[in-house]
Amino acid sequence: MANVLIIGSDHAGLELKRELAGVATELGYEVRDVGTHTSDSTDYPDYGHQVASAVAAGEGLGLLVCGTGIGMSMTANRHAGVRAALCGDAYSASMARRHNDANVLCVGARVVGPGLAGEILRAFLSASFEGGRHERRVNKIDRTV
Repeated sequence: MANVLIIGSDHAGLELKRELAGVATELGYEVRDVGTHTSDSTDYPDYGHQVASAVAAGEGLGLLVCGTGIGMSMTANRHAGVRAALCGDAYSASMARRHNDANVLCVGARVVGPGLAGEILRAFLSASFEGGRHERRVNKIDRTV
């Protein structure tokens, strides 16, 4: 079975989301796009919650794109078991997976261009959680306060 990437965006992230879906497909991922599918103004939490719910249910990794990525990351991180990372560079994206076991990548379409966003996604999808001392820390993140 192919790896699954569940993607979502608001209107500001629509075009970049479409480009990143192509990158994910090239990397062998099955892409599930929950929307938006038009450039009509929409609310980012609607799509952030859909992606985060699917990730929390174990359906795959997530990718969220809005204007800055901030709103999407705040929305996704409201879900238990979701560790959404807002990344603006490939190193941070790789480290988010390797050390923080991030399962949702958030990017800002008005912050990074398509070339850099593709590098960020590639770094995120090619990295995996290292465990070890990082597992203890991730467990502390997931602890309910």
